Amino acid sequence: MKASLRSLFPTIETAIQHAKWAALFATVVALTLSAARVEAQQPTKLPKIGYLSGVSPAAETARREAFNRGLRELGYVEGKTILIEYRYSEGRYARLAGLATELVRLKPDLSVTGGSPSTRAAKDVTRTIPIVMTNDPDPVANGLVASLALPAGNVTGLSTLAPELSGKRLAILREVVPTLTRVAVFSTSTSPAYVPVKSEIDFAAKALKLQLQYQDV
Repeated sequence: MKASLRSLFPTIETAIQHAKWAALFATVVALTLSAARVEAQQPTKLPKIGYLSGVSPAAETARREAFNRGLRELGYVEGKTILIEYRYSEGRYARLAGLATELVRLKPDLSVTGGSPSTRAAKDVTRTIPIVMTNDPDPVANGLVASLALPAGNVTGLSTLAPELSGKRLAILREVVPTLTRVAVFSTSTSPAYVPVKSEIDFAAKALKLQLQYQDV
């Protein structure tokens, strides 16, 4: 069990950290090219991406730069070979529905979303425009896709596998500190991922005989 955890966790963690955006870029481009074929009779039209986020532009500076860098590596330069329409709710999730509707009116070839609330808002306003989610903790439990292997519908993309990794992190922490008996868990109870993540952590803590102290942020 210990050997398995040591080998599995770094692999998953490293893959998520290093491949997260690289995989997104590849998915975005593949979907864009697929949608663009429909418009092949209009060669002057640039592919368009609708980008929907629940945070502020300042909070996503690094992610936006990485997003554009990844697109450039694949031959897509914003403003020249591809158009991107950005919409941010700046922490006010109630605005996401309106922003998602606004993006749909612009008729993008696909939409990119960050987080469960943004993906849900985008999915609620279109069943035809492809949606690439970037970091949903559990898209199956959140009802965004039918399964990770066969998502179906118009939503695809990446999952952070938050529930599955949470229990493994606790087990590895116990390996690092064998005398561990109490663990503080910082979490956000209003997050869509809170319930499934807490369930996995509680399950692992019971098996490891650890006492948890939750701190809500």
